[in-house]
Amino acid sequence: MLLLDGAGRILLLRGFDPARPNHRYWFTVGGGLDVGESMREAAARELFEETGLRLAPDEFTGPVWQDSARFPFDGQWYDQQQEFFVAHTPGPAWAVDFSGHDAVERASVDASAWWSVEDIECTDEKVYPVNLPQILRKLTEA
Repeated sequence: MLLLDGAGRILLLRGFDPARPNHRYWFTVGGGLDVGESMREAAARELFEETGLRLAPDEFTGPVWQDSARFPFDGQWYDQQQEFFVAHTPGPAWAVDFSGHDAVERASVDASAWWSVEDIECTDEKVYPVNLPQILRKLTEA
């Protein structure tokens, strides 16, 4: 999910791998599918669980980008097919609410921040997906 505020900034969450606590990184809102769920329904559910913002699946644009990711987390490897949708916050920026996080998220997500494309391009911190600035720039050029 690419959640944008009124200034065009994207919401990123900061987390870490419990098996590698020093490996900290920023990432977009999202997660896996529940049984019988469409990608759009999963995006709406994950948005609410991870940020407290409730939007209907038909309020999203996209998918605007798709890819596959392979990554380790807590000692296990995951293969994930990803579809990215765009959503916009009501008002200038959403005050993120972590109260919907599950146990894994509570143990591995510790911050959120609104980032401009320039912020992402200039940081020394890890941001996933690594090509996020290019994705965001294509969206603003469209």
